[in-house]
Amino acid sequence: MTDPQAKDAARREARARRDAIAASDHPAAAAAVRDRIAELAQDGHLPRGAAGGYWPLASELDARPALLHLKRLGHSIGLPVSGPRGTALLFRDWAPEAPMATGRYGIREPAEGRAVLRPSVLLVPLLAFDRSGHRLGYGAGYYDRTLDALRDDGAVIAVGVAFAAQEMPAVPVDAHDERLDWILTERETLRIRK
Repeated sequence: MTDPQAKDAARREARARRDAIAASDHPAAAAAVRDRIAELAQDGHLPRGAAGGYWPLASELDARPALLHLKRLGHSIGLPVSGPRGTALLFRDWAPEAPMATGRYGIREPAEGRAVLRPSVLLVPLLAFDRSGHRLGYGAGYYDRTLDALRDDGAVIAVGVAFAAQEMPAVPVDAHDERLDWILTERETLRIRK
């Protein structure tokens, strides 16, 4: 098991690196990731069905342009609803004009009453990543539990979405940490071989 202090230090470093990215660079990075998602979809790497994403928090790369592109391709789109700590995320149907609520951590989420979806593609936020497909999250384990549950229930493609500056040589990992299948940044598309 990784030393929790080492993981916390890596999180602080990764957050500082991500926070240092100029806000003026965010829209171009989001557009580049959208284009990379379009290429993956066009090349047949993304299954049809529901795609899950996230509402950007603080300095996270905005995945909404990629999600809207997938919606135009016929995917239903879900955003997460955070339940109690230690549980998997639930995904509710999202459209830009649909009512939103403020969730557990102050993050925007689809309002109560929206249909629940099971993503076959999941765009995953992160603080840091490495080239072996490991991601460093915020420490609550929501995405690890979600990916574990989705993988137990069938296939899901996990796509990490990040700025290139969020790459680390090696992310500290524990046995329960779920690996990504792809990582998309504004600079490249990384396919993870397992």
